[in-house]
Amino acid sequence: MTWDPDQYQRHLGLRSRPLYELLARIPPLPGAAPRIADLGCGPGRPSLLVTERWPDARLTGYDNSPEMLARARRHAGPTEGGGSVDFVHVDLADWRAEEQHDLIVSNAALQWVPRHADRFPDWVSWLRPGGVLAFQVPGNFSAPSHLLLRELAADPRWRDRLAGVLRADEPVLSPAGYFAALAPLGCSLDVWETTYLHVLPGEDPVLDWTKGTALRPVLTALRDDPAARDAFLAAYRDALRAAYPPGTHGTVFPFRRVYVVAQRRHAAQPSPQPQSSSSPQPPEESGWPSR
Repeated sequence: MTWDPDQYQRHLGLRSRPLYELLARIPPLPGAAPRIADLGCGPGRPSLLVTERWPDARLTGYDNSPEMLARARRHAGPTEGGGSVDFVHVDLADWRAEEQHDLIVSNAALQWVPRHADRFPDWVSWLRPGGVLAFQVPGNFSAPSHLLLRELAADPRWRDRLAGVLRADEPVLSPAGYFAALAPLGCSLDVWETTYLHVLPGEDPVLDWTKGTALRPVLTALRDDPAARDAFLAAYRDALRAAYPPGTHGTVFPFRRVYVVAQRRHAAQPSPQPQSSSSPQPPEESGWPSR
């Protein structure tokens, strides 16, 4: 699958907000100069938001997209706080840590990793005691934006070209599913979900949004057939216009996200009790404001 960093970074403010809210809920890390892995670093700017929180961190961003890594590597090097940032090509399903980490973070990437919850035992084992696995994933796969996309891909006009391109199963777990997967691994858990009502400006803004993410597999599959690609986009555009009509102030685009902050417990800590909320509040001890 090919990615377009410029298209991905459109609507950048709205795409960045979930990462700020995730970072605000992460408790203090055990290391003085933390070792951080950013799984699915994309074009690199999200990794820089992580180093805003921990300026002295040694952070490595991982991604399997050459296009995204080429953009991300523009940001590689020392940070003003005395840390460093570098970027490495890897498939997240195969990533292995070569040392203990203080934080493994992932922003809107694990939905692309089939059965990613199966990796949790390894990832937690690569955390120092008190270290954190923190991620957020989109939870809007039953929204019209995704249902209409799958319906069109199954239409006789395109189904031969697009068979198997879009996943038919739910690529992420529910908040309760993530809790159940991580609680037995010795983690204290903070799990919640939020549904944003994004107000998008411009003409066909939901189509523009999906061109950066959900549409990428289709655009990749049809890239050698511009006529078929344009016909698919026109049909999808018309369906989105009906599902998300523009209003006086713009087009309202509801978007659900699921958040998990899992801290590896020290041996003496008791098992956690479930926590969930619909509107996250940062911990008082973090000293890092939500945005």
